[in-house]
Amino acid sequence: MTYADVLRPATRRHALLYDLFLILGSSLLIGLGAQVAIPLPFSPVPVTGQTLAVLLTGAMLGSRRGSLAVLFYLAEGLAGLPVFAGGTAGIGHLLGPTGGYLLGFVAAAFVTGWLAERGWDRKWWTTLLAMLIGNGVLYAFGLSWLSTFVGGRAAFGLGMLPFIPGDLIKAVVAATLLPSGWRVIGGRE
Repeated sequence: MTYADVLRPATRRHALLYDLFLILGSSLLIGLGAQVAIPLPFSPVPVTGQTLAVLLTGAMLGSRRGSLAVLFYLAEGLAGLPVFAGGTAGIGHLLGPTGGYLLGFVAAAFVTGWLAERGWDRKWWTTLLAMLIGNGVLYAFGLSWLSTFVGGRAAFGLGMLPFIPGDLIKAVVAATLLPSGWRVIGGRE
């Protein structure tokens, strides 16, 4: 059970509308997170709020709805809506140096959602571990694609090392928020 399952309507029609609302709303939340973008002069990859939004989306919606929300987010950006980092859009982002991270968002949301469906979002330390695993998935996609542009060795210095402190902070934020929310709604176990 995830946060999204707590209030999910019992009737099929209402449940489908509920799921669609959550998926579209979360895709927009990821787009808002992308607007918090700090370019790094030495890297083609900016620091953004997307990572936190993607991982929280996965954990709160679950693997299927979370990854669908990210796919909707990508579709919005490909359709020209300014939802990518810094209010940009277009296929150039998927084909450019950050494309691996964008595609990795889908897998990262799926993995964190899968872990949340198994209760990993109920305790601080397991939530932290789920967020770190999600980040690891994201780095696997992002670095492998970035390395085609800058080389394997440079990819770590440009696409991972500068982001570790921020990603640790985001993981701690998520590890604090998610279990606290379960205590508030009374669904701890």
